[in-house]
Amino acid sequence: MNSWRWTFTPQTGVGRKHMAKNTVLTLAKQVAEGQKVTMVTSYDYTMASIVEAAGINMILVGDSLGMTMLGYDDTIPVTMDDMVHHTRAVTRATSDTFVVGDMPFMSYQLGVEQALANAGRLMKEGGCQAVKLEGGIEVCPQVKAMVEAGIPVVGHIGLTPQSVNAFGGFKVQGKSAKAAKKLVADALALEQAGAFAIVLECVPANLGAYITEQLTSAFTIGIGAGAGCDGQVLVYQDLLAMYGDFRPKFVKVFANVGEVMREGVKAYIKETKEGTFPGEEHCFKIDDSVIEKLY
Repeated sequence: MNSWRWTFTPQTGVGRKHMAKNTVLTLAKQVAEGQKVTMVTSYDYTMASIVEAAGINMILVGDSLGMTMLGYDDTIPVTMDDMVHHTRAVTRATSDTFVVGDMPFMSYQLGVEQALANAGRLMKEGGCQAVKLEGGIEVCPQVKAMVEAGIPVVGHIGLTPQSVNAFGGFKVQGKSAKAAKKLVADALALEQAGAFAIVLECVPANLGAYITEQLTSAFTIGIGAGAGCDGQVLVYQDLLAMYGDFRPKFVKVFANVGEVMREGVKAYIKETKEGTFPGEEHCFKIDDSVIEKLY
């Protein structure tokens, strides 16, 4: 069960209801008690404020911002500067939500020294509580070094978007026995290296459940990996239908916010052109005698 507290928000002067702070320990306890962990992406102050107020456990400032916020075709062009900028915006809005910052392409692949420097920068400048990086056995030295340096780590296996060119596109992973065994080995290795959670992306549901069962200290967060994972993550623009008609198979639309926003902007355009906005109630006034002195 979530516990709640009221705090005073200086920006608005309004009392605000908050969840108890999410930490590595509280999240692990939640999973141990059989409660699912909830995670969603956010990339800016406004959305992070909304998400935290909804009671989410974790926010992922994903390098998916390359596509959702910056308009790239994939995550490859995203830089450390991009990640620090957006992570800092999110953490300014949050106090109780556990924020994970994504390590972008080629920010950790060169070795332990590079990984530590960039992870440390993301934590210090971005203000997040953990970092996420893609890969399995091959990145375990980096994971181990980060954890030993006091940096909580979330792993990410399955469909790893930074490797989309090597995969030949966005495809379900782990469908053969060999590929499935590799994913199991990767998950166990990441856990052994110290990752406290592992994202499983686009893997068959029964494989996602199997990997989850094999882990003893790390918990799994699925995205297209079935309900057998310990938690779920979605990109908020997907779950709120803020794009066009295309959406991945694993996405469920929970609210058609995109349509509401489009209709709102259309209404604004219409009333502005008609001259009905702004109305008298939106305007400021001074005495007519002041205006008369201007002539």
